[in-house]
Amino acid sequence: MPPFATPPWYFVGFGYYTRPHLSIETNGEPNIGVYRKPTHTDQYLLFDSHHPLEHKLGVIRTLNHRAQNIPSETNGKQREHKHIHSALQTCGYPNWAFIKTARKPGGDKKDEGHRKRNNIVIPYVAGVSEKLRRIFNTHQIPVHFKPSNTQRQKPVHPKDKIPREKQSNVVYSVQCNEECSDLYIGETKQPLHKRMAQHRRATTTDPSQGGAAVVLTCSQVTPTTLPRGITESLLQKQQTDYSELIERIFSEVSGLEDTTKIRDLQLEECAIQLWNWAVTKNVGTTISQIQKAKVRHVACRLLYCCEPENPTEGIIRMQILMASRTGRTWLDCRNPQMADHFLKLAVKSLEDLYNLLTSRSEEAANISKVDVEKDLFRILSCRAESAISQGNNQEAVVCMQRCKDMLLRLPKETLYLSLMCYNFGVETYKLRKFEDSSFWLSQSYDIGKMNAKYSPESGVQAKVLRLLATVYFEWDCQRYHEKALNAVSLANKECVSASGLYLKIRILLKCGASDDHVRAGLNEMMDSEAILEVCLSTVKLLICEDREVLAFEYLKRVGQHFESSPDLGTALVLHIELLLQRGKELLGKQKIEDIITGIHAGKQLTPQALTTLHVILWHKASQYFEAKNYTEALQWYNYSLSFFKAGQMDSDLAKLQRNRASCLLHLKQLEKAKEAIKEAERCDPDCIFTQFSIYKIAMQENNVEKAAKAVNAMGLLSKRLTTSEDRLLVSENAASSLLSLAAQIALENGQQDTAMKALETLCENSKDEALVLTSLRCLVRLVLSTIEKSSDEMRNVNLDVLLPYLRMALQKISHQSCVTVEQCTEEANWFRKIAWNSALQCESSPDRMRDFFVLSYQLSQLCRSDRTLLMGQKTCLLMAAAASLELSRKSPHCSQSQDLIQALEHIQMCSEIWKTLKASGNFPTDPTDTLLLLYEFEARAKLNDSRVETVLESVLELEHVESKVLETIAALAMEPPAHFPLLCKKALRVALSLHKKQPQNDLAHCSKCVHSLIKLSLPSGVSDVEAHVLEEVWDYYEEALSIIAVAPNDFPEMEILWLLTRAWNTGILLYSLAQYPEAEKWCGLAMSFIRHLGSLQESYKMQMSSLYSEVLDRLDKAKRSLMMEE
Repeated sequence: MPPFATPPWYFVGFGYYTRPHLSIETNGEPNIGVYRKPTHTDQYLLFDSHHPLEHKLGVIRTLNHRAQNIPSETNGKQREHKHIHSALQTCGYPNWAFIKTARKPGGDKKDEGHRKRNNIVIPYVAGVSEKLRRIFNTHQIPVHFKPSNTQRQKPVHPKDKIPREKQSNVVYSVQCNEECSDLYIGETKQPLHKRMAQHRRATTTDPSQGGAAVVLTCSQVTPTTLPRGITESLLQKQQTDYSELIERIFSEVSGLEDTTKIRDLQLEECAIQLWNWAVTKNVGTTISQIQKAKVRHVACRLLYCCEPENPTEGIIRMQILMASRTGRTWLDCRNPQMADHFLKLAVKSLEDLYNLLTSRSEEAANISKVDVEKDLFRILSCRAESAISQGNNQEAVVCMQRCKDMLLRLPKETLYLSLMCYNFGVETYKLRKFEDSSFWLSQSYDIGKMNAKYSPESGVQAKVLRLLATVYFEWDCQRYHEKALNAVSLANKECVSASGLYLKIRILLKCGASDDHVRAGLNEMMDSEAILEVCLSTVKLLICEDREVLAFEYLKRVGQHFESSPDLGTALVLHIELLLQRGKELLGKQKIEDIITGIHAGKQLTPQALTTLHVILWHKASQYFEAKNYTEALQWYNYSLSFFKAGQMDSDLAKLQRNRASCLLHLKQLEKAKEAIKEAERCDPDCIFTQFSIYKIAMQENNVEKAAKAVNAMGLLSKRLTTSEDRLLVSENAASSLLSLAAQIALENGQQDTAMKALETLCENSKDEALVLTSLRCLVRLVLSTIEKSSDEMRNVNLDVLLPYLRMALQKISHQSCVTVEQCTEEANWFRKIAWNSALQCESSPDRMRDFFVLSYQLSQLCRSDRTLLMGQKTCLLMAAAASLELSRKSPHCSQSQDLIQALEHIQMCSEIWKTLKASGNFPTDPTDTLLLLYEFEARAKLNDSRVETVLESVLELEHVESKVLETIAALAMEPPAHFPLLCKKALRVALSLHKKQPQNDLAHCSKCVHSLIKLSLPSGVSDVEAHVLEEVWDYYEEALSIIAVAPNDFPEMEILWLLTRAWNTGILLYSLAQYPEAEKWCGLAMSFIRHLGSLQESYKMQMSSLYSEVLDRLDKAKRSLMMEE
């Protein structure tokens, strides 16, 4: 019974709680959307419920269709689609379901006849209904599913159940009678009890008298036939890709039970056609081996399904052929489980055939029994192979024994069975199942000896015995050494071979045989004319087993035996190697000199032997070189040099000469070393190692120019790929290591410039991040040591050299990938401090100071953040902004913009850091806020930025703004190219107000504020003055008089004199403009300042009084003349 399906009332999201919703927008346009009631739960058909997949996909399509067509706006559609996707994911719908429903379904291209077919609806049962649909689809019958066994059917029963006998539109079955079990199946629209009454009447009514009912009669029921549509499509399909059809037909037929019988001649013909099709397609490799196995599988199963009750001999033989071949094919596909099934079917068919044959005449039966035994032999051998593949050794043994018993009647199969057992032995040996392997190999040899005429060749038998000896040897040589020796001795008797003789020596050595026994085995090998390679391998084996005396004795015999062979050099080289390994260097040198003498006499070594000899000599030389015995090392290198021809061009010769030069340099033989390097450069000029050797010689000669040239060459060569020969001697970072060593050599010789050149080249070309950072540290230290000793002029030059190193360090640290956070922080912090200290040395160079402070900030960003680090970042950016502003002050007006913009960028970043710091604690005395606003005001004022007024307001909003800050802002507001007089006066007025609020007025600063306000409002040299300006200036004068009145003796006398002069001149200006009342007023204001003058009061009082009287007289005359004119 299928699980409960979701009831219909569960689909609450389809219409019960959602409706189209109409609203009117502010612009008067209607907007249609989807409205959901407050009780809407977004519960839809659950994806894991027992419903067909198309029902679940239909939920998605329906909701998406509504979301696409109901909302009138694009935003509404997008919101609805998003809501649906979220709700359905909650109900368990996977992403692939949404992707699948998004594809547009293809159109119905079936013909008219197919469209007129009636649909059928069946209950849905997962895994069963889908198979039924595929079967019906092959007959062009549309099938639809209906959920059954829903939750609603259990608790909800609104009506009484109709009794079965009163139901209509039913299909029923009636048994023929008690003695016959066959069924009559019918269908009726009438109530069932009426139809059954008709049947009962029919059994008692004579049909000739007009009985309307159908008389039930016993008939044979035909079993359901399998669909042949897929098979026909496969046979008729004209394409190269058959995989889909093969999979479909294989899955259909695999579902059949073994007992299924379908007596259909067409189906039998279909099976034969499939078999032949697989054969023809396999000829051209159109189908793979696994596809061939599946097609044969289908054909064989169909053939067995069509088997009649009494099959003929031809059908049985066809079954045997197809079943055995199908099993063999599955074995080739490494599927022994599937193969077993068909092999068992083949054995059963063979039994049927045997029974059929024995029922005939004895003579005919005897002739056919031979064929049966042949087939049985092949099938049993396949079953043995299958059992071995599955690890069932016992079953394989049983099958093999049955085959072995047949060899008396089938002697020609001896070779086949022997080789099969050998293969089983090989397979079990690979699995380290030594006991099983020894059994199969023994059986292989024994079976081969059963019939000399049809047995394997002696070479094959010897191969079997050698493997058997190897199995005993690796299994437990101490326990089975006699069996191993017997097997290998027997193998050597069958067919003598070098491998067999060598194996015998191995067994003798492993089981601890005496030297005499081993020597006998060696004599046997020597007498068998074994090749030189086997003899030398035996020598190495003797050395490994600590039979040194036997090894050298046998090696001497080998040399004598192969004296005339061109490969004798291989034996001589091995002799030298063994002598050197045993510490017999004098004998080894004597052998080497003998070889050199022989070469001069025309006895050349093979290239392989010569290469091996060079390796031995170089290895010995390198051992002495590491032990600092350079004389001995040079001697071994000279031996190697003796084997090169004069004028030979070889990269190995270049390496040898470089090694010789290294020894000569340590021995202080400079001229000979130069000759060796010259020869190396001739052989391999484009080698970094050669240039390094040239560099070492140049350093010993104190030739700086030549050394620098060699370093440049090393830098160029380091960009090329390292050849494979170089990688044999050094690591992949050979160039970096050589440049680092070159810098070390230069420093040891006091050549700092050369060392810096080598380190710079290393930093430019190396991919080793850690090495580059170490080199940059060295460069920085070298430059800093130079800065400490240099003059002020040279300090700037050295700082310019230092700056690129720090920038490169920043780049390398920021792109490091294989370091921990602690390592990165340590590196960045070291370079950050260097940049900070360097910036402090650039007081006279704002541009350098800015660059160093910016670098220090950037490096600090790579460190682990804390409060101290944030304070450092803030200071760096603040100083960088100050340096940028200083640069702008020194630059022409046309080129100030870039520096000012950089200053603003630094100020912005500094503000963000300062906000973070203030959030973590209180800084009551820190002037950072004030400085940031001052720097920002200056930058924006000079950039003519309208936001400068906002900056001033921010200054005024500070808690404890100082008058000095406002005076500075006033000065910056009028400093070219800035021109903001209104902001300047506003700042000055606030500053003056702050001065007056002080307990003790600073009259000097007050006088300056008043001075600046008057000067801004009433510039010198004007020819006309507006009334409101005069009023503003008059207020400033009154402010000045009030300040003077408080402390007349403290107000600067020169400021009083300046105020007097400007007031008097203003009055005269007004007089000239015929503004007589105003002129008299301002002249009188000027006279009021005379009494506040100190030492100058008497002189100015006399002069001003006479002038003032004269002015008054002129004013009176002017007034009278004006009145007369009126």
